[in-house]
Amino acid sequence: QVHLVESGGGLVQPGGSLRLSCEASGFTSDAHSIGWFRQAPGKDREGVACIGDSDGGTVLSYSLEGRSRISQDKAKNTVYLDMWSLKPEDTAVYFCAARDPPGLCVSRWMDYWGKGTLVTVSS
Repeated sequence: QVHLVESGGGLVQPGGSLRLSCEASGFTSDAHSIGWFRQAPGKDREGVACIGDSDGGTVLSYSLEGRSRISQDKAKNTVYLDMWSLKPEDTAVYFCAARDPPGLCVSRWMDYWGKGTLVTVSS
């Protein structure tokens, strides 16, 4: 049984930074991709970043390009999303999701989801 647990969300001031973590368990191999998605109130879910679909990590969100980075620590089975220069419009619930076997991180194609962690950017 695959489980994904997000952590690291919270309240941050505009211009601040945050590191989200997604701890994965239950995979039988390293051959899977993990993505970060976010959903703001009243908006559709948006892909933020993906890792494991190709070499390195990919930032998917135009609005977060240049302000975020996805990385992983395979020894800890954890994927991180670092974000900086945060804006109020980055406020959302951030989810991690996995796809096994690996592939592009498209919301409707992901096989497993975490419960999400709330990020609030406000002064």
